[in-house]
Amino acid sequence: MAHMNSTSQFSREDKKILLEIARQSVLHGLSTGRPLPVKVTDYSHQLQEQRASFVTLKKDGQLRGCIGMLEAVRPVVEDVSENAFSAAFRDSRFAPVTADEIDMMDFHISILSAPQPIEFSSEQDLLKKIRPNIDGLILVDGNRRGTFLPTVWESLPDPKNFLQQLKLKAGLSKNEWSEKIRILRYQTESIGTDCE
Repeated sequence: MAHMNSTSQFSREDKKILLEIARQSVLHGLSTGRPLPVKVTDYSHQLQEQRASFVTLKKDGQLRGCIGMLEAVRPVVEDVSENAFSAAFRDSRFAPVTADEIDMMDFHISILSAPQPIEFSSEQDLLKKIRPNIDGLILVDGNRRGTFLPTVWESLPDPKNFLQQLKLKAGLSKNEWSEKIRILRYQTESIGTDCE
């Protein structure tokens, strides 16, 4: 598992709270059609920090929804509530989650560090600089973009294949390359069961 080496690691208590908020937000969504409203000031200083997060839902070990933010635009406690709701009800790859699925669901939260650009001279150079099992990557090419969380290394351990699949996700062909492609890296702190 990739972990972030930063001072604002979350306490066990904070992690439990975030997982509970993710679950409650999905339950709230089932009854109201909206994410759980969060009163940010009720939570610890760490949970009030602006951080970007992804929430992944799995059922029987299979992906059931994954939505997140790459930029930190709101307090992490609010971000998790919004993203859990979106993962359950707005991930276009899946039908909305139903009430009878909730108890079979594993919730996983990834808290992202701020993305940093990677400097590289060619695709080969980039492949040498990517750190498997540590880096999540964001690929940007004009208005096309895609990201893979660090946990995707578990299913795509080869850097070349990882990058090719990321290109496909961003809407490029897997062998496409241009001088305009930008790559940023980030790390995550993982909370909960394992994630795609």
